[in-house]
Amino acid sequence: MSKTVETEGALETRGIEQVPDHERTGRTRELFPTWVGANISVLLLTMGASLVVAYHLNIWQALVVAVAAPVVSYGLVGLIGIAGKRGGAPGMALSRAVFGQRGNLLPGSLIWVARWGWETINAVTGAYAMLSILEILFGIKANSVLDMVTLLVFVVATFAISGLGINAVQKCNKYATYFFGAFSVLVLVYLAVKTDWSKVMDHSAGSTAAVITGIGMIAAGGVSWIPTAPDFTRYLPRTASSKAIVGTAVGGAGVVVLPMVLMGAVMAVATPDLASATDPVSFLGKILPTWIAVPYLFIALVGMLLINSMSMYSAGFTAQTLGFKVPRHWAVSVNAVISLVFGGVLMLVATSFMGSFIAFLSLLAVAFSAWVGVFGADMFRRTEYDGRAMADTSRTSAYWYKGGFSPAAVAAWAIGLVSGLMFTTSDWFTGPLAKNNLIGEYGLGWVATIVISGVLYMVLPKPRIEAPAGAEEAARADGTAESVSGRTGGQATAAV
Repeated sequence: MSKTVETEGALETRGIEQVPDHERTGRTRELFPTWVGANISVLLLTMGASLVVAYHLNIWQALVVAVAAPVVSYGLVGLIGIAGKRGGAPGMALSRAVFGQRGNLLPGSLIWVARWGWETINAVTGAYAMLSILEILFGIKANSVLDMVTLLVFVVATFAISGLGINAVQKCNKYATYFFGAFSVLVLVYLAVKTDWSKVMDHSAGSTAAVITGIGMIAAGGVSWIPTAPDFTRYLPRTASSKAIVGTAVGGAGVVVLPMVLMGAVMAVATPDLASATDPVSFLGKILPTWIAVPYLFIALVGMLLINSMSMYSAGFTAQTLGFKVPRHWAVSVNAVISLVFGGVLMLVATSFMGSFIAFLSLLAVAFSAWVGVFGADMFRRTEYDGRAMADTSRTSAYWYKGGFSPAAVAAWAIGLVSGLMFTTSDWFTGPLAKNNLIGEYGLGWVATIVISGVLYMVLPKPRIEAPAGAEEAARADGTAESVSGRTGGQATAAV
């Protein structure tokens, strides 16, 4: 996608600085495999099984969940991704324009820490996939030492891909998409032939509240990608179609989420203990014949590797915005070490992987959503980001505001975060307003967080937007601006 490097496999050296217009030669269709790769996870099978086992949904209700979840979550991914083509920088660098140079450290730190957990979950799932392949092919049983060896191999491979940069990540995603699609069709055909469909169709329907539960649970995984969306759109030209950015995000996620959630729901009818398994991967070796299970597990392993690579790629940018004065590929190594340590603890200590995962997802989504609400609301009034002001972390920056903080953004973020947690319930934490409340009780605390933080930011008094030179021309290219002020301090308005 980028001309920053001479070859597709070369090391990307660009960090959080704004990409010059002449290097922004990407195409929106290249985003499709990116969001396919972001969802190639066997955890979707396990979550699909949870819809049947834990929430007692029937296959038609599971279909509603499988369609609605990616539309909601990746619709937001695409919308925030529009900021990447407007500003040509990673999400957490653009965030400096909203929160202020110092204020951005608050959501940035929380998002960075939340990524530790997400990368740990991915690393553990990848390690379990390797262990399952070893057991099926060679009869090697898992033990504590082998657990740590497979985890180490997975994390090192993740670091290698994410450290190389966006070209390596996108090229791997492209080929993984082909293989995943081919074998998913194979699995679907096998299940269609072997499944007792009368048993599947006879399953009684669950409650509407349980459907909302499922949508919230599965959409929460997509919410975790929203702050990183500009990281993958910053090489797009300013004239790139906003509709195409949203469409490729929803479409890329949907073609994976829909079949995998439904496959998990169907598998759960024959294997009810699937949703509560300590190991979320090995069940494939029990349900599928070896000739399908082994290559599918291998593809799942590659998928988890790519998901973690994308996450660590973005985490490197976040670390740089927090003040780590190291190249992006070395910033990635910090998260690699953390996921290795936390992953070891989860594999050796945790008794219920899926329970821990769902509890983590609910809190992770709230942590990200407070930023999403503020940043998304700010996009309605901002069509351009000043690259010099983003890079200038001193008092001379146009994004210094009051003492380095934008009071409106920081206040809306903090209040939205606390309010969202009060509406959230999980195995680890239950907010005081979650009980007997549809939003909190059924896993949609992140929705409350986005709405509260976004509305607060819109109504609070905000600093004026100082439009950089060329903003009016950029707004016309974007095709969304109604009016853009000059550098005299007028406020820009636009529709996303």
